[in-house]
Amino acid sequence: MTDILVVEDDEAISNLISMNLSAEGYRCVCAYDGMQGADYIERRAFDLVLLDIMLPEVDGYELLEYIKPTGTPVIFLTAKGSINDKVRGLKAGADDYLVKPFQVGELLARVEAVLRRLGKGDRQLEFGDVSVQLSSRQVLKAGQPVVLTMKEFDLLVELMQNRNIALFREQLYEKVWKEPFTGATRTLDSHIQRLRKKLGWEDKIRTVFRIGYRLEGNG
Repeated sequence: MTDILVVEDDEAISNLISMNLSAEGYRCVCAYDGMQGADYIERRAFDLVLLDIMLPEVDGYELLEYIKPTGTPVIFLTAKGSINDKVRGLKAGADDYLVKPFQVGELLARVEAVLRRLGKGDRQLEFGDVSVQLSSRQVLKAGQPVVLTMKEFDLLVELMQNRNIALFREQLYEKVWKEPFTGATRTLDSHIQRLRKKLGWEDKIRTVFRIGYRLEGNG
């Protein structure tokens, strides 16, 4: 799944952006000032950052300098709409520049265009005869549709994106269920069992003793 960081101090705008991006199949994290945005970038990787310029703590230009070494594309979202502002933003290293107020449809189109242009917009995963369409959340096995629940789908994506890597149960649970792992494994284990059965992957999703699970194979 494509991960997007939204750094915007107006909570209403941030929530609106996140809601619409999530509806399109993106996974969003929101930061409400530049320092919080820097903390997120330090802790994890993102496929795209939507960045306001006028931010508390650390402004957008400063944060952009922090982001650039990671290679993560950035779209500036700002009320500063003069030509000089746009030129400055693009010269500073932003991949696109969108002036507020903007239509949600335009934002979605800009996001898709930047991800596609930079090779981060591949919306399909493949492993063996299984293909996953990320944007439409469809799964095909040998060309035939496989019906998965929302959690089964998200779990499959995590396994496919981390093939041949042993994933801790805690890591998988918190990524998919978006809540702290309490140590009870029944929910995760039952979803893994159903996923194995639906995909015929009994020999591909391996249990890793005292750790969790690994999707094994060359795909």
